[in-house]
Amino acid sequence: MHVFALIAGILCLFVTLLDAFQTIILPRRAVGRFRITKLFFTASWRPWLFFTRRFHNARKRETALSFYGPLSLVALLAIWAGTMLFGFALLFYAAGSPFADAAHRSGFTSDLYVSGTTIFTLGLGDVTPQDSLARALVILESGSGLGLLAVVMGYFPVLYSAFSRREVSISLLDARAGSPPTAAELLRRHSYPGGDEALSLLLTEWERWSAELLESHISYPLLCYFRSQHANQSWLGALTAILDTSALLISGIRNQPARQAQLTFAMARHALVDLAQIFGLGPDSGGPDRLPPESYQKVFDLLCQSGVSVCRDEFSSERLREMRLLYEGYAQALSRYLSMPLPPWIAERPYKDNWMTVARVRAQAERSGAAGSAPEAAPEDAPFVVPTLIDHHHDF
Repeated sequence: MHVFALIAGILCLFVTLLDAFQTIILPRRAVGRFRITKLFFTASWRPWLFFTRRFHNARKRETALSFYGPLSLVALLAIWAGTMLFGFALLFYAAGSPFADAAHRSGFTSDLYVSGTTIFTLGLGDVTPQDSLARALVILESGSGLGLLAVVMGYFPVLYSAFSRREVSISLLDARAGSPPTAAELLRRHSYPGGDEALSLLLTEWERWSAELLESHISYPLLCYFRSQHANQSWLGALTAILDTSALLISGIRNQPARQAQLTFAMARHALVDLAQIFGLGPDSGGPDRLPPESYQKVFDLLCQSGVSVCRDEFSSERLREMRLLYEGYAQALSRYLSMPLPPWIAERPYKDNWMTVARVRAQAERSGAAGSAPEAAPEDAPFVVPTLIDHHHDF
């Protein structure tokens, strides 16, 4: 029995410390089929998803999903600490429970108590070790508990710093591609004179964003579960919209930064595929078609009306379909797994975003300037009405 406790205790400590090292310290993808972290997310995410889907209100459902990331982080740390506590208790038991207990209790219950007060560095002193082996184990466990606390204190800032950097670019995309972001809207809002340079710069920034996403989320897959601030935004939706835009630029748009679009597409697809593989997901080909023929026609009609130079040869739709096959299956698999909806190619109905309000006010100013005179002063008690005309050739 003592030999079994010794083996079990060593195994608990080895598995826990190795998993914590791979999850927190190792700056690359963690490997191993029976890692604590992997088993924890496998066992907890789907029940949480099943529970949150019972909410009929979309806002409440998204709020409940947003709790999972931070709560799972706290729960994972508690599991590590609990497994280490149990492992050291098994070692104490294997050593014959060599403690002097003022309450005259002995056995595994006392070993658990000693292990708990030691790993959390309480040091109450009501139970004391009686031989050199027990003293060495107490010192080792105390140091392990202090080291775990120090690593955790450094782990939280790294996670939230990576999360903040990710969300800044997603928020900036709102004014450039709508809410949620769509490829058609992104190209339309960059159809003004000089917009191709702004679009090239935007794609360069998102190439780097995709590389940072790959680096941070491969090292810390927990970040994939962290939701954005708004229900119509997500890292997966933004990444898919950028891939859609790059695919359009490569396959069917003339006089646009196609070279930069290729670089951005390659980096964004790399990030998408690798993150899908983190969760053991392959391409999902059973989802609905995101760009049926009627939507494809609407996209190209909108781009033509906005002044975008569109390739309308007979092979343009086939080229775009080939580009979509490279990434849409992985995007749909992640969307299904994480319950993050993918953006449409073109907004089916008008969405409210801050850019619309600014564009309308600017359109009013330009109409007033074109008329050559200032508008008549309105009465002080008259309400301000935002005009419905939107300037399609300016990006504000």
